[in-house]
Amino acid sequence: MFHRSFRMGRSLFLRIVNVVEARDKFFVQRRDSVGRLGLSALQKITAVFLILAYGLPADTTNEYIKIGESKAIESLRRFCLAVVEEFTDEYLRSTNATDVARLLLSGKDHGFSGMLGSLDCMHWKWKNCPTALAGQYAGRSGSPTIILEAVADYDQ
Repeated sequence: MFHRSFRMGRSLFLRIVNVVEARDKFFVQRRDSVGRLGLSALQKITAVFLILAYGLPADTTNEYIKIGESKAIESLRRFCLAVVEEFTDEYLRSTNATDVARLLLSGKDHGFSGMLGSLDCMHWKWKNCPTALAGQYAGRSGSPTIILEAVADYDQ
């Protein structure tokens, strides 16, 4: 269930939770003035992942995680800041020669020699789209579209 929901292993999710909780004390569970426990880091970060992964509005997280809209928005803002501060040097940096060599080797192993990534995506109008699916495939244009992704291979 967990892997299917967030497309990552539980250990990676918990690593992110621990790093973010250590970076920003907002995520540490505390007691309120009456002595009741507040929201845990798991609740706050799960709400953030639901918002980021599925594009859910912040107020819908109340149903599943029992977190209010304002707390979900604040969690999202603080989570993004903590992730950028903590992981920029390792994961959010520009590629270097070693990264490019690794990506080219990986592409070659999968039969895409010399390819680094996709070049373009195009939305094509889907004129024969089944009525039941029309809303699911409608984009900004309002009509159903399918996406054609063009990939280039520039092997020397």
